[in-house]
Amino acid sequence: MSQENADRARWFGEEVQPHESSLRAYLRNSFPSAHDVDDIVQESFLRVWRAKADHPIQSTKAFLFQVARHLAVDQLRRDKTSPIISVKDFHELAVMEDGANAAEVACTNHEISLLAEAIASLPERCREIVILRKLKGITQKEIALRLGISEQTVQVQAARGLKRCDKFLRRRGIRGTKA
Repeated sequence: MSQENADRARWFGEEVQPHESSLRAYLRNSFPSAHDVDDIVQESFLRVWRAKADHPIQSTKAFLFQVARHLAVDQLRRDKTSPIISVKDFHELAVMEDGANAAEVACTNHEISLLAEAIASLPERCREIVILRKLKGITQKEIALRLGISEQTVQVQAARGLKRCDKFLRRRGIRGTKA
């Protein structure tokens, strides 16, 4: 190792390295959303090392912290505009989504909209019973008590409502509905 490199190494060990723990603490406190403080510290050390080769540094600590602050701000800006999500195991990364594709979602949304229309087209009492029984899952007995009618009426109205909804949907090309 040349004398110049030995002097720089000594300078680094005496003037830069001792500030590592306070630099980490500063970065964690000032930039809590910075995801990789270790990288910022290492890059700061490298930049200070290179700067020392080009020109004398008046206050090493102040320069080190200034470099680290700029690097942290740059990292946060990059993350804000282009967030990178780290992946530990590439085999678990789903390249294709398992969920429904856009066409299936649009079709399902259309069918739900038609079902809402079908229910809305029912007579008032029938609609109320279908909603309570089939959508809210309330028992026939409880519906009968709520509405002051017999369980038999609830059963008949629910069946009629479902038949009417099925007919409504079939007229609009929806097949295979199940109640």
